[in-house]
Amino acid sequence: MKKVAPITALFLDIGGVLLNDGWSHQSREMAAMVFNLDLAEINHRHQLTVETYEVDKLTLKEYLSLVVFYREQSFSRIEFQKFMFEQSKPHPHPRMIKLIRKLKTQYGLKICVVSNEGRELNEYRIRKFKLDGFVDSFISSCFVHVRKPDAEIFQLALDITQAPARHIVYIENTPMFVQIAEGLGIRSILHTDYKSTCEKLASFGLEVTE
Repeated sequence: MKKVAPITALFLDIGGVLLNDGWSHQSREMAAMVFNLDLAEINHRHQLTVETYEVDKLTLKEYLSLVVFYREQSFSRIEFQKFMFEQSKPHPHPRMIKLIRKLKTQYGLKICVVSNEGRELNEYRIRKFKLDGFVDSFISSCFVHVRKPDAEIFQLALDITQAPARHIVYIENTPMFVQIAEGLGIRSILHTDYKSTCEKLASFGLEVTE
């Protein structure tokens, strides 16, 4: 019988796993309502610029100049940015963060974030939710200048953590990104809810004891 390699590291997405998506369609829809913006135009401009912003080739100020402040507005950049940051919440509540903290302590795991986010939002979310208190490495698109679905971002995570793919579990809420990680030999969990993720982690030998 083939022995299953033990898990020594967890790779995690932030948006949709630990926290909600930082600047999702729902957040932009709410911003359009609060600030009386044209949602279709905002979404169109967002789609044209988001990849460039997330690989750190646009600052948040430059991104907002193209997406929101391309015309004179009745509100300030500070007001809008504050609203934008305030949309970040634990996903769906703090249980996932608590789970990962417990797993790290209980099994001595390396924790590595692999995430697509713009620099200012990413740094805010790391500080706000104290992610650096349990995450060892942040392979964020804004820091490494490559983003999912490019497999290179996963290879960077492997290189930086020095964890063999067979000893890693990756938790991700986007099916395509799960497929890419599995193509590199990384066992992966498509995260849909807390309970099913706990069950899948247990099947890999990672069961939290209360």
